[in-house]
Amino acid sequence: MPALEVAVMSFGYKFGLPGHADIVLDVRFLPNPFYVPALSTLTGLDPNVREYVEKEEDTRVFLEKTEDWLTFLIPKYIGGGKSLLNLAIGCTGGRHRSVCVAERLREFLEQRFIRKDALQVSILHRDIGK
Repeated sequence: MPALEVAVMSFGYKFGLPGHADIVLDVRFLPNPFYVPALSTLTGLDPNVREYVEKEEDTRVFLEKTEDWLTFLIPKYIGGGKSLLNLAIGCTGGRHRSVCVAERLREFLEQRFIRKDALQVSILHRDIGK
């Protein structure tokens, strides 16, 4: 049984902060696909939106630094006996940027830690349908 469950959530700030989040990451500084007519009605689960968000240097640097930080942090939480870590990623509406980043971090956590049976990862896109 995994020592730690990491619940990754994307959300929109305009719908409020998730009250149970342990860590909140704000990605509103990334380019917003909402303002691109061909992407605005799509979500961060769409490959075109993901490509738009991830092609930016700021996105790559943010993800690299966040992945490095989580690589340091997760074993500390496990060693401290924490059983649940709620990681929330927010953008304005919770449909594009936060979804892309949450999915990318979920993939990273699964690749980095699950093979070692260190944790279980779940994901929720709270505001994707709003």
